[in-house]
Amino acid sequence: MSVHDTPGNRRAVTAGVDWAKDNHAVCIIDSDGDPVERFTVTHTKAGLTRLNTILDRHGVDEVGIERGDGPIVDALLAAGRTVLVIPPSQVKALRRRYGSAGNKDDRFDAYVLADTVRTDRRRLTPLLLDGEATIALRKLCRARKDLVAHRVAATNQLRAHLQTALPAVIDLFRDLDSPISLRFLARFTSQDTIDWLSPKRLAAWLSSVGYCGRADPAILHARITSAARGADGDHGQALAGITRAYLATIQAIITQIEALAHQITEALTQHPDRQIFTSLPRCGTIRAARLLAEIGDARGRFPTPASLACLAGVVPSTRESGKARIVAFRWAVDKQLRDAVCDFAGDSRHSNPWAAELYNRARNRGHDHPHSVRILARAWLDIIWKCWTTGTAYDPAQHRALQRLLNQDQTVAG
Repeated sequence: MSVHDTPGNRRAVTAGVDWAKDNHAVCIIDSDGDPVERFTVTHTKAGLTRLNTILDRHGVDEVGIERGDGPIVDALLAAGRTVLVIPPSQVKALRRRYGSAGNKDDRFDAYVLADTVRTDRRRLTPLLLDGEATIALRKLCRARKDLVAHRVAATNQLRAHLQTALPAVIDLFRDLDSPISLRFLARFTSQDTIDWLSPKRLAAWLSSVGYCGRADPAILHARITSAARGADGDHGQALAGITRAYLATIQAIITQIEALAHQITEALTQHPDRQIFTSLPRCGTIRAARLLAEIGDARGRFPTPASLACLAGVVPSTRESGKARIVAFRWAVDKQLRDAVCDFAGDSRHSNPWAAELYNRARNRGHDHPHSVRILARAWLDIIWKCWTTGTAYDPAQHRALQRLLNQDQTVAG
């Protein structure tokens, strides 16, 4: 054993792991940046055990990796190591430190990750995982969001199909994927069946399914008769089979969306931070759950409201060089977090006067709707961060900017 390898005088080492689907390339370097060992482990229990065994042998405490989730990260954290996440976009830029080509290579990327941990440790934030309840809630919310996107896509396919098969149904009710629209299509799948309808028969059918819409049956029947005719006869029957296939698909997706919504409600009810997010204006169960899930419960991840706002992408990116100063849209963000925050902020203006004023002022300055919503979201994140870090619910009576605005309105009214 050399003098550098003695337990009391061992050189500090770091490691980088280039994450992949089946195999992970690993590089261990010493304090001078020289590779100590390079190896590959499989994405199996035995492979991850071997990874930790080799890291233990070299005394590696800090590991750089491109993503912050998955079994490999869980294995590293369970072994007591500090995991430092370096996004792929940064790794791509860092490759040019070591050569002008900047080519992608798994073994080389593992070295880049390890050396970045060695040289830029003070700029990297250790990975802090949320609690299991928050992680589960996040997966539920994201799965529901994906299914909603599938429902929209299937509905658009149905709408395109109905342009030929049955145009009268497309704009008959408000939404093509609403329960009444789907029930109508299930009963009247072709032009031949729709031709059977009269105002009286349509009114009777609507009453039998409990339709409570405001449109008069006579008006609905007029929409049917004024629309272009769809396919009839044998051709219409063939297209009706396609209509039923789309209906079954959409109905199955809707059923699973409702099942996930029920699970989200149960998970949110049991979460210790639920009162923080459910107290926000126009924050129903799903919206509160998304905000909670995307912000998380690891308080150390966001030491300031600005750090939360930057990751959420609701503050611009500023570049300056000489006399030139460019303020641009921030692209390198957590898009799921930005979507959740902007969804909440955009709707909050309908019930909160302070939010409405901030939004309207932004629009009056010439900003478009998305930009104005991001400005409002940035302001909301200051409040949400304060509630989140102190564990207190949002109280409009304690919101000083809101109270000043309300008092001004009362003064003007008086």
